[in-house]
Amino acid sequence: MSYPNHSSPSSFILIGIPGLEVAQFWLAFPFCTMYFVAVLGNITLLLVIRIDPSLHLPMFYFLSMLAGIDLVLTTSTMPKILSIFWFQSNEIDFESCVAQMFFIHSFSIMESGILVTMAFDRYLAICKPLHYSTILTGPTIAKLGLAAAVRGIAIIIPMTCMVTSLSYCGTHIIHHSYCEHMSVVKLACGDTRLDNIYGITAATIVVGSDFILITVSYVLVLREVIGLSSREARLKSFNTCGSHISVILLFYTPGLFSFYTQRWGQRIPAHLHILMADLYLLVPPMLNPLIYGMRTKPIWEWVLSLLCQ
Repeated sequence: MSYPNHSSPSSFILIGIPGLEVAQFWLAFPFCTMYFVAVLGNITLLLVIRIDPSLHLPMFYFLSMLAGIDLVLTTSTMPKILSIFWFQSNEIDFESCVAQMFFIHSFSIMESGILVTMAFDRYLAICKPLHYSTILTGPTIAKLGLAAAVRGIAIIIPMTCMVTSLSYCGTHIIHHSYCEHMSVVKLACGDTRLDNIYGITAATIVVGSDFILITVSYVLVLREVIGLSSREARLKSFNTCGSHISVILLFYTPGLFSFYTQRWGQRIPAHLHILMADLYLLVPPMLNPLIYGMRTKPIWEWVLSLLCQ
């Protein structure tokens, strides 16, 4: 691939975790374990939902989308991170780096969109139960999933094009474990203000708008649940929503920390920031199937039956 009127490197060098190069070999073992659990858990979730007809409901369709996105997020980064930690395979060619950056950021936005649709699903199930099945039909679910995917791709394509149009005339060493947007932009020559502004604006608008929608949904849900006369119904509603709220906190908290410290967190140790960024793409995909599996009786029963067999 050639990029006229500017120079692009043939490859970059990924450091891994700056300051922890000696410990990376041992860090790879818990990373590999978490990656294995994440892949196994999400694949199991997809298979159980696919096999069991009683789980062919809107909430579980959205959960399937979340599991698929998590598989892409972890698989686009962890094999390369493990090869860096274990085999010092630090080099990554320019096209692969750009592709990895595209998958990380676009699928992160897709996951945020799916979390919004899941909050909307809980709002309808608890606040509008009589209209639930008529609103969330099969075509509507497909459109919501497609909208989340299109939004993620549409936002990241311009950012990717801007990165490929930059000139890289200095060092080609990325002080990160994977090709994060700002880590790559920092290596470019010349004016990168447009890249910085676009990245910050896109992230702030996406996270801000999605978080507001999720918050509004759960405020309405909370108001409805408090008004329920049955204590058992209140507990069941809180239990259902608790899983989703846990997943939301797991996704947004480390993600926002990683994003903003990359730009303004100069006082935060580099190894802490990079370690948090690595865990951001590993811990939520690992815990999401466990959280939903533990709190969803049909899924838990299926897993137990498989283990017994």
